[in-house]
Amino acid sequence: MQQEQIIIIGAGPCGLAAAIELRSQGVDALIIEKENLVHSISQYPTYLSFFSSPELLEIGGVPFTTAQEKPSRLEALNYYRTVALRSGVRINAYEKVNAVVKAENGFQIESCTSHGEQRQYSCRALVVATGYFDHPNRIGIPGEDLPKVSHFFREAHPYTGMKVAIIGGSNSAIDAALELERVGAEVTVIYRKPDYSPHIKPWVRPVFESLVRKERIRMLFNSRTVAIDQASITIQGPEGEQHELENDFVLALTGFHPDREFLMSLGVAIEQEGYPFFNSETMETNIPGIYLAGVVASRHEANEIFIETGRFHGVRIAEHWLQQQ
Repeated sequence: MQQEQIIIIGAGPCGLAAAIELRSQGVDALIIEKENLVHSISQYPTYLSFFSSPELLEIGGVPFTTAQEKPSRLEALNYYRTVALRSGVRINAYEKVNAVVKAENGFQIESCTSHGEQRQYSCRALVVATGYFDHPNRIGIPGEDLPKVSHFFREAHPYTGMKVAIIGGSNSAIDAALELERVGAEVTVIYRKPDYSPHIKPWVRPVFESLVRKERIRMLFNSRTVAIDQASITIQGPEGEQHELENDFVLALTGFHPDREFLMSLGVAIEQEGYPFFNSETMETNIPGIYLAGVVASRHEANEIFIETGRFHGVRIAEHWLQQQ
């Protein structure tokens, strides 16, 4: 069994930042990541630009320079990859943690690599930096599991000439709608609220509203999708009336949530709203020695902008951990 001081689950930007901070304090933490480095960002839409400016996404004291005012997905991947390689932090990629058991002096961890190798570790503390991206919020309506439905959007090209419904009104929904309109898709955005989200990027909203006014994008407020069929969807409007729209594909961009089952298996308390409990000063959960870092601790702010604050969680964790020693 491999002995470690601290193990970090998740190699996203905030998991990396925590490992780098701990390393600067003399603690060589091991990161275990079930996919690739910064997997969530690699799954973002191909041509995405971040809301944040590059300096607000920096970790480890390494400058993040970009060609434009807002960094692109490709630039972010290059930046975090470079930081990971140059910092010397240890990362076991493509290794999934299957079980965590409380032990006398910490925790025992069981994992499995992509080659099927079973591994065991012991550690004195555990940092959960798993993000949200693998757990989309389901709508719970008939037809949601049809192949034409996706909770993720990568790029617009496959939808050229298709009738596409987007469920949601966040930045991801608006960005997807704009890309789809540019490639000739017939786009309908279905949003349950009466007006645009106040969080839409300010430089994007006027462009989107202009396309709606010109009827190049259909925007349905106070509406929700109640059923999805092979060639259509059923919409419920503001007055409760229902109507059917011809449809080829549905993008249910309704957000994500933490892996509650995994957190509960660790003994982490889940608050009434469904978010894990933690002390915001130390990032420690109700289980001594288990900390949260990054978007898993974001509660209502689960999107890429949370890197801005989540990158500092490692500082709080390191300070609290070292005080206990």
